[in-house]
Amino acid sequence: MPVIFRYKGFRFFFYSNEGSPREPLHVHVEKNALEAKLWLRPGVRVAYNDGFNAKTLNDLLSIVEQHREQIERAWNEFFG
Repeated sequence: MPVIFRYKGFRFFFYSNEGSPREPLHVHVEKNALEAKLWLRPGVRVAYNDGFNAKTLNDLLSIVEQHREQIERAWNEFFG
């Protein structure tokens, strides 16, 4: 599970096996056994949420939007 970055205790990552065929560009976010999956295109949006409250989820959407280029670069470097 390549970790892209950490922010305030949140771990932003993707799984090395993202399906076959591979799922579209997205990022997973984990903290304290809670997890969410966020799509990056066409706009940052929630794919699923397993436990984060609405405020935290909105904060995560904003963080991912701010780091979208970094996430996309890491994804493309890893998956080629």
